Amino acid sequence: MTDSFLYTTPLDPRAAPLVEALTWEYTTRYGDHFGEPGEEMRRYPAELFAPPDGNFLLLLRDGAAIAGGAFKRYDERTAELKRVWTHIDLRRQGLARKVLAELELQAARQGYTRLYLTTGFRQPEAAGLYLNDGYAALFDTAVDPEIHGTLPFEKDISALTLEFGPNALERKAS
Repeated sequence: MTDSFLYTTPLDPRAAPLVEALTWEYTTRYGDHFGEPGEEMRRYPAELFAPPDGNFLLLLRDGAAIAGGAFKRYDERTAELKRVWTHIDLRRQGLARKVLAELELQAARQGYTRLYLTTGFRQPEAAGLYLNDGYAALFDTAVDPEIHGTLPFEKDISALTLEFGPNALERKAS
């Protein structure tokens, strides 16, 4: 059993399990609450998840996608995480946390100092993951999440950017 990260595109055939599973997940959890079923997965073109502004990551086990995620530019200093997913049969094993850590490092390598993301109100396990991994909730966690609809989070990764950013050596030397 060998796990490895692969930076690719949502159009890569190895990404199909991620795209299909997320479409199913969003459809079964939300129906048409946020629009036509499947619309969320079509909302952003693949180019947004490509360097220099974004990236798309798969965690492969013996060549098959078991987890993944992506980011795109949100603003000049902020990357927006999207498509964080773990295969349904492999959840609660720390794979999403591995994906988050790798995406954070890659966003820092690409010069971002902040991460932003939203998750849906019917995904308490995702909200718990982000809260437990140092993301700050940008909503009132004391009220029913359905009131908010989407749950925004942020995380400062400026320390990673200083360490791993594109000009890290020059910044450390000065």
